[in-house]
Amino acid sequence: MPVAAAASLPQSPLDRPAGGAFTLIFTTLPALLRLTCGVVGAVVALSVRTPPVRVALLVPAVAALTAWSGWYAFRALRHGIGGAVVAGDVALTVTAAAGIPWLVAPEVLPGEASWVAVLASTTVINAQATAPARWSVPAGLLVTAAYVAGATLAGNPAEGRAHAGTLLAQTGCAAVMTAVMRRRLGRADAAFADYQRLSHEAVVARTAREAERQQNRDLHDTVLGTLTMVGLGAVPGGSATLRERCAADLRTLGALAGTRTATVAGEADLDERLRTVLAGVPELPVTATLAPCRVPAEVAAALADSAAAALANVARHAPGATTTVRLARAGGTVVVEVADDGPGFDPATVPAHRYGLRESIHGRMSTVAGRAVVTSAPGAGTEIRLEWSDDN
Repeated sequence: MPVAAAASLPQSPLDRPAGGAFTLIFTTLPALLRLTCGVVGAVVALSVRTPPVRVALLVPAVAALTAWSGWYAFRALRHGIGGAVVAGDVALTVTAAAGIPWLVAPEVLPGEASWVAVLASTTVINAQATAPARWSVPAGLLVTAAYVAGATLAGNPAEGRAHAGTLLAQTGCAAVMTAVMRRRLGRADAAFADYQRLSHEAVVARTAREAERQQNRDLHDTVLGTLTMVGLGAVPGGSATLRERCAADLRTLGALAGTRTATVAGEADLDERLRTVLAGVPELPVTATLAPCRVPAEVAAALADSAAAALANVARHAPGATTTVRLARAGGTVVVEVADDGPGFDPATVPAHRYGLRESIHGRMSTVAGRAVVTSAPGAGTEIRLEWSDDN
């Protein structure tokens, strides 16, 4: 997917795991707090109805607040807590606090134990947890002022001042805690986003490098290999073999110029693929032992192409050598061996810029989770063992 297109996609909650967890926690907890305190507050409010409590005001007020607590919890758990929900919660609490003289009996007002005191504390804590500080702190101050006014009108200013201190402490502590958590979680999400971006860039770069390596392998094993063999005299000019090689090389160049197709699916007969490879090097005296073997098509291509690269190396560096090719399968492991009795070489001395062994054989086998083992020494010939297991 192009980067620009990916950037335009909507963000998933998985893009912000820390922020998503914060939102989940600070939505669920306020919902449960509002619901439990609303139900308990309703029971406490209706249990003490001594004058000057006005039952005609108390009952509808308690019914409205209980219904609001249920709707608040439902809305929070299903859709989250938005600004309108916070504003409604604060407005109802302010109204209840202003009505303390008619809603709370004087004997239960002191000691910050009245149901309105619990309602006010719940509201200021929930506001800090669910709204930005620029709105939640003024909301906490408004609820505090309303409670002080209601307690004072009820004839107990000392209770108003005492619970005002509690409400202010709850507002400040909850606001600071929430702000610190938001900031830390924001940093965690930013670090996670950076990690995701770097991982994506690494995948893109790795894919581009692999595509480049594949193209280089194709060029090395076709056009460059043919030119090298012509230069060394391994393929006589004007021969049918040379014409076939050139035609195949042109097809490869055409494929590289276009868009590379997806990996071939299904299975293929590896022994048939290897016979086709051997037919392409008639100049080499090869003794082949090819057991029937069926493997995934991409594996057959990697093994056959790696064997072709090994045979091309024999044609270039040991054109008169006797060569053997053996295909065997033991359980889930497929082995292709290409051996010659040529002059051999020291694999440790192969320069890093030489592409044949490094990419055309080792690199190609690694693309299918296989491996290549090169055994050679000066004067001792060369054996290249290609292995692939269906356990990979």
